[in-house]
Amino acid sequence: MSATIKRGRKGEFMPVKKAIKAYSEEKLNCAQSVLRGFQKDMGISDEEIVEAKKLGGGRAPGGKCGALHSALELLENDLEKKELSATFAQKAGAEDCRLIRAMKKISCGQCVEHASSLLADIRQQGEVISRIEKTIAKKKRRV
Repeated sequence: MSATIKRGRKGEFMPVKKAIKAYSEEKLNCAQSVLRGFQKDMGISDEEIVEAKKLGGGRAPGGKCGALHSALELLENDLEKKELSATFAQKAGAEDCRLIRAMKKISCGQCVEHASSLLADIRQQGEVISRIEKTIAKKKRRV
């Protein structure tokens, strides 16, 4: 999970663009689209993406949004998972797919974009922290 996340021309994260494209053009469901967006960066197999077909449309565990579920599955740190869930729910209005759709605050495609963006941001923050920690460790060894 230490691969650097690439940014596009306008500064947006490439995995986010890939996830949106997967949803809008490949017609993958929300859960699959998030996985497709991060497939290259995180070593996600095609089989895992096919398997995620059963997680769209409110069928993720607990009725959770499939895009949110996939993004959470790609994080290891519980604190990061809580941050992603809370931030996602602020914009979407809930974590539950059926509630999100009933409130009509954001569309399924926007859930894919939002979950992917949050995941990319959290991963980028983790990479920055890791680089800082390595720099500090090097300086301590010199002393």
